Amino acid sequence: MTKIPENYKLRKSDDRGIANHGWLDVRFTFSFADYYDPQHMFYRSLRVMNNDRINPGKGFGMHPHKNMEIISYIIEGELQHKDNMGNGSIIQAGNVQKITAGKGIVHSEFNPSKDKHTLMYQIWIMPNENDLTPSYQELTLKNLKSVNGLKLFATNDKKDGVLYIHQDAYIFFGSLDIEEQTEFVINKGRGVWIQIIDGTLTANNIEISKGDGLAVDDVEKVTIKALSRVEFLLFDLV
Repeated sequence: MTKIPENYKLRKSDDRGIANHGWLDVRFTFSFADYYDPQHMFYRSLRVMNNDRINPGKGFGMHPHKNMEIISYIIEGELQHKDNMGNGSIIQAGNVQKITAGKGIVHSEFNPSKDKHTLMYQIWIMPNENDLTPSYQELTLKNLKSVNGLKLFATNDKKDGVLYIHQDAYIFFGSLDIEEQTEFVINKGRGVWIQIIDGTLTANNIEISKGDGLAVDDVEKVTIKALSRVEFLLFDLV
């Protein structure tokens, strides 16, 4: 394998932490719950990147969260959400949910299917302020799967069609056909995390595939080239 420069940090899918609870199979990019790795605690304001596989009819009962921006992207299947703010819905594959936990929320998440698994990423962003008023949003991304390039879907700028998060961060959904490419300019002092949902790409000539994550620091831009049909998330962070 080609040596990776020190300003890039590659987190291979097979090196992630693992927890299998029978009904729930998880891969941890960063330390979480009983999985602890001092070398992989967080990246800038990105605290959690959990790849969950939930069995049919199973899920998380009512449980609390506080002072975190929680984003759930559904890759396959469905996720049924209920919370103490009065929200309740079934989130379809290709859609994304955002919860500002703020001063405290209680919610449940279940796979409502009788025969299909739910596959998802649960993402936590550390907020720039604690004890905020809790809030909830959903957004449809499934129509972007056929669009080449990057689409902003979450930031701290209040825009129509974009989830609002309480942090100086820009989160993009990326989708490229084989041999297509895109470039992303990284402003000084910021860094980028790329998480592969499916497929294989190169980021500044570093190859990453399904489940892999890559941190990119101290460069002016990242050039992303698809080696197959690929879907990914890109985080622009302070």
